[in-house]
Amino acid sequence: MKSVVVFDYGFGNVRSMMRALANQDLDVTLTSDYRKALEADGLVVPGVGAFGACMQGLRKVNGDNVIYDRLRAGRPVLGVCVGEQIMFTRGTEHDLDTPGLQLIDGEVSRLDADVVPHIGWDTVDAPEGSVLLNGVEGERFYFVHSYAAFTAAPADLTQFDIDLGDAEQKVAFCDYSRSHFVASYERGPLFATQFHPEKSAQAGARLLANWAAVL
Repeated sequence: MKSVVVFDYGFGNVRSMMRALANQDLDVTLTSDYRKALEADGLVVPGVGAFGACMQGLRKVNGDNVIYDRLRAGRPVLGVCVGEQIMFTRGTEHDLDTPGLQLIDGEVSRLDADVVPHIGWDTVDAPEGSVLLNGVEGERFYFVHSYAAFTAAPADLTQFDIDLGDAEQKVAFCDYSRSHFVASYERGPLFATQFHPEKSAQAGARLLANWAAVL
């Protein structure tokens, strides 16, 4: 049985995520222990709340280094919601400009929409060859967010001594009001979704099964 750690840093809807992962016959642990998080077959980084607060909480328990060390070793990481956003270069929220993990080149900012937050079910524009969205390309996923990244490019990871080789990035987008934002991201062992797969019924279960298959 494959092991997955849901990283516990105080920011995330961990119970629903743990249930969804356990339904994939995964051995799921909630912990902030560095060694357990590093050595698990998969690591899930959830996230709710403000970008800056999540980054502060993550760094407080050495979560940033766990993520860097896993990617350096080619071990899969899945960021969800704000857990996706913090993978980007930086986030601007409540007039605060906060550096992110800088694993994806792009910035997180407020949605351009008449109604914020964006809450509900939406389809995403799945890229060809997506691992996460294989078999659910036309399905709807559940979103709850006020901020997002609008562009995504492969970041220069040499500063972290991470080499993803020639791994191609695959980016899915979603449209909400006047916003065209990043809905999911894949590059080598790095995976992330703005939507909540653990709350996305059968489509979300299939996505988690697709991720579990690469562990």
